[in-house]
Amino acid sequence: MSETEENPPPPGSSRLVMGVAWALLLVGLWLWGNEITDVRGGLSDPTTGDVAAVGRPAGVELPPAREPLAAARPQRVDVPALGVRAPVVARGLDQAGAIDPPPYAQPGVVGWYGGGVRPGAKGTSLFVGHVDTESRPAVFYHLSALRAGAKVRVTRDDGSLAEFTVDDVQVLGRDGFSAKTAYGPREEGRAELRLITCGGTFDRTSRTYSANVVVSAYLTGATEP
Repeated sequence: MSETEENPPPPGSSRLVMGVAWALLLVGLWLWGNEITDVRGGLSDPTTGDVAAVGRPAGVELPPAREPLAAARPQRVDVPALGVRAPVVARGLDQAGAIDPPPYAQPGVVGWYGGGVRPGAKGTSLFVGHVDTESRPAVFYHLSALRAGAKVRVTRDDGSLAEFTVDDVQVLGRDGFSAKTAYGPREEGRAELRLITCGGTFDRTSRTYSANVVVSAYLTGATEP
């Protein structure tokens, strides 16, 4: 049986696995620079079979989008369907230009790309989390189990709570990877959120995952301070 995001690699391999997985995040950031909400021309959607939508079942009624909120920094993210209740820390780019994830010593922490959009404001806000550590599951271990209609709640530093609704979950392979699909807005003018971790199959030889799990959600509610 091949290993997936539901089955972590053996102890001692996760550090290398995560380094390769996070390199996928570099693709979009490298192409866009600081214009994280602007999808530039020339980015094609994936054409290989290594991309699978796993969380948009037919017939699911999704609520209308809410108007974006004023910008505020995230403090905590809650995903009730997964039992996730995690602090959020701002992260920048590492020396290679990829999002610097939270330290491995903090597997329950979620990183927010602080150089981009603040969650709840117009555009796409990026949250990243580890799928595992060298010895146990991490905060986004079950991320691929989310389905359309699930709620993601972000507590912000202005005292407000931004509630997002998941509209799809995709597994995006390294081959034919599309920054537009991963990071671009699904609908212009909305406040959107991406939750990202590594996924697909795990190759013991190369010690890499084959893909990233990308959960897309959009703002549907808010509690004002």
